[in-house]
Amino acid sequence: MNLSLAHPHSPFLLLFFFFFTILTLHSLTVTSATCHVDDETGLLGFKSSITADPSGILSSWKPGSDCCTWSGINCLASNRVTSLSLMGQSNKPNSFLSGPISPSLSKLKFLDGLYLQNLRNISGPFPDFLFGLPELKVIYIENNKLSGRIPGSIGNLTGLFALSLSGNQFSGPIPSSISQLTGLTQLKLGGNRLTGPIPNGIQKIKNLTLFSLDGNQLSGSIPDFFGSFSELRVLRLSHNKFTGKFPASISSLAPKLIYLELAQTGLNGQIPQFLGNFKTLDTLDLSRNNFSGVVPRSFANLTKIFNLDLSRNYLIDPFPNMSVKGIESLDLSYNKFHLGEIPKWATSSPIIYSLKLARCGIKLRLEDWKPSQTYFYDFIDLSENEISGSAIGLLNKTDYLVGFWASRNKLKFNLESLRIVERLKYLDLSRNVVFGKVPNGVSKLEKLNLSYNRLCGKLPVTNFSASAFLGNDCLCGSPLAACKSVA
Repeated sequence: MNLSLAHPHSPFLLLFFFFFTILTLHSLTVTSATCHVDDETGLLGFKSSITADPSGILSSWKPGSDCCTWSGINCLASNRVTSLSLMGQSNKPNSFLSGPISPSLSKLKFLDGLYLQNLRNISGPFPDFLFGLPELKVIYIENNKLSGRIPGSIGNLTGLFALSLSGNQFSGPIPSSISQLTGLTQLKLGGNRLTGPIPNGIQKIKNLTLFSLDGNQLSGSIPDFFGSFSELRVLRLSHNKFTGKFPASISSLAPKLIYLELAQTGLNGQIPQFLGNFKTLDTLDLSRNNFSGVVPRSFANLTKIFNLDLSRNYLIDPFPNMSVKGIESLDLSYNKFHLGEIPKWATSSPIIYSLKLARCGIKLRLEDWKPSQTYFYDFIDLSENEISGSAIGLLNKTDYLVGFWASRNKLKFNLESLRIVERLKYLDLSRNVVFGKVPNGVSKLEKLNLSYNRLCGKLPVTNFSASAFLGNDCLCGSPLAACKSVA
């Protein structure tokens, strides 16, 4: 964008100057600050309570040095610590901290943001000292092992605008006092062990842009209170134990909602027509419910959707003719569809990486399917259809394939011609007419099922059980019967 042509009051310029000013002030503050003794004492008390730090996350926290320069520390108010941000790296097994959150952090009286994310082994109850930090605006304690109940006094943290306790082990009900946090724009409590209903009072938190309670054991009906959330972009309630039908007031979220995830929530009835009005929707996940009837024709209006999962319901034909520009992942598996063919709007997508159409009534020769690209496919599941021909032409064009499932079809090809790419982990070709020898490359896979085909010869050395190879009459060698020696 040419800044000289931008309107002087454009949002772009205002944001640019805002962040430029903040970054400049931050740079000046950090370089000139000397750590306040209370903040140094509080932070070193936190470090001393940590029992394991194998990757050295806190290695820069040394007594007598300026704590404003320590890893994860920001000082934006004179020489006082305003932000503590420690993050583990999920792809590094040793990137974690063990131990409690020390109450010595109560000395950080200017702290406005506490971010303890993906540290995995931080344990203990909800830290009560947070109620004594008057400047606190953001609490992000995610993917750790905090446990016990979320205290009823949580409602006293009225200055918060973001609260995330997701990925811990909190149990018991969501306290009704949480409705007093009317300044929140983000509320994330997913991935815990919370029980009971969603408190109706949450409708008072009218400025929510992100609302996530997924992965708990919440029950009762989903409150029909979504008309209160005019700014909501993300709604995640999947994997709970709700009952009842799709809340009608969700229709009011159509102008701005981007993510709607209601998988495995116990909902039943028909998928509502109004979902076709969600023209900004990126992701819709209604999988593993008890929805029945047809998918609304209004779904043809979802031209911008990237991720659609309607799998494992009781949906019937006809499936609407959609006009999606570029779907990334599609899962229609295990309904009562008779699609006949792989949808053209999925076949033509240049960015699709996951296609799952198990038991969708597809009848074709696999060589006749001509997707616009195969290179970026990660997952393909065509199990339990009536697909014939060879999978070699498709699979040998994929460099990033992680999983291919095609059991209970009529595929017929020589398995020795299969190129097993480096990333492939899951392969299921059971109950087809695959022939030839089992290639050595299968030993690198994590899961394999080649049972009930027409494979022959001695098996390569693998760690798979006999069930992966049963039903192939002339296969031999461990874990099957030993091969007969030729005289």
